[in-house]
Amino acid sequence: MTQLEALIFDVDGTLANTEQDGHRIAFNTAFTAAGLDWHWSVEDYGNLLKVGGGKERIHHYIQQTGPDWQAPTTLGEFIAQLHQAKNSHYQTLLAQQKIPLRLGVQRLLREARSQGMRLAIATTSSLPNVMALLNHCLGPEATAWFEVIAAGDQVVAKKPPLIFISMLCTNWA
Repeated sequence: MTQLEALIFDVDGTLANTEQDGHRIAFNTAFTAAGLDWHWSVEDYGNLLKVGGGKERIHHYIQQTGPDWQAPTTLGEFIAQLHQAKNSHYQTLLAQQKIPLRLGVQRLLREARSQGMRLAIATTSSLPNVMALLNHCLGPEATAWFEVIAAGDQVVAKKPPLIFISMLCTNWA
């Protein structure tokens, strides 16, 4: 039997329940701040998670739901600005300690490190959001615990996760 040498973590829903307790709330806050009457319930957001990426999720919502509003002529720019506002609200939630790590995650990471286990992250989340989660939940030194952090804003196609695994293997070769 081969010995386990590395652990590769996703972020959203794995290290922390960021989707329900963070991103969804931040989206709704951004919608309100933009004067939109959109609201994503837990169930709505669960369905929207089938679409990888926040900007892509907003676009899908607009296309599928057809909310009652006048879309701007520069829809892509509007979505990008709305998503940036969402990220700002998400990082505020992290700074306020409103998105804790899942039970046992911190212990698992510390024990794996103490055993010389190689650690990496492969996620569709953006790099700034990953770094903010690590900094606020584990401290600024935690980013150095991971040999590779492959984030969604570093690749052309966010899904499938095999793209990330390929990046990790290339960096670890």
